[in-house]
Amino acid sequence: MNIRINYSVFEKFPILKSERLLYRELHLKDASDLYFIESNDDVVKYMDKYKMESVEASKKYIESCNEYYKKREAIEWKIIDKNTNQYIGNIGFWKIIAEHCRGEIGYSLNPKYWGSGYMSESLKTIIRFGFSELNLHSVEANVNPKNANSIKLLEHVGFKKEGYFRENFLFKNKFIDTITYSLLERDI
Repeated sequence: MNIRINYSVFEKFPILKSERLLYRELHLKDASDLYFIESNDDVVKYMDKYKMESVEASKKYIESCNEYYKKREAIEWKIIDKNTNQYIGNIGFWKIIAEHCRGEIGYSLNPKYWGSGYMSESLKTIIRFGFSELNLHSVEANVNPKNANSIKLLEHVGFKKEGYFRENFLFKNKFIDTITYSLLERDI
C-alpha cells in the first residue's frame, strides 16, 4: 500500500508510451493544437469549464500546467498518435492530493479520434503510471451526469461510482450535479 507520493517523478518529466500513443510534456509550441481541441464546443460541452478563447489562453494554460508540475501538484501530458505524430488530446492528474496519495484525473480528445479506443488506452497507461510510479493509492474522476460517454469510459476501465452530488458545482451562474468515480490501486 502506498502512503507517500514518489516525488522523484517531478525531477524529469516522464515520457510514456502505449501501443499506439506517446505521452509528452506540453510546450508553448503546442498552444495552437491545444486551442483547437479545447475551443471545440463538443469537447467542452460536459466539462463544465469555459472553452479556450484564444491561442494566447492556451499558452497561459500550458504555462500553468508547467508551474503546477514544478510545484509537484499536477502532471499533464499531451497525447500523440505514434503513426502520424499528431497531437490528439490531453490527459493527466490535474490535482494531486499528496497527503492522501490521491490524484484527480482529467482528459480531453480531439473529436476526430472519438470512438477509436485512444482514451481508454490513455487512461490505462496514465493510471498504471499513477499507481506504479507516482505511488497513488486512488484516482478520482468528477464527471457531469449528462456525459454518458465519459461515464461509460470510466466504468470500462474499472472506475466505481463513489457518489452523486446534487447541485454542488456552480458554472455559468447555474448549480449543476456531479458524479465522483474512483479507482483504487487494488482494483487493477
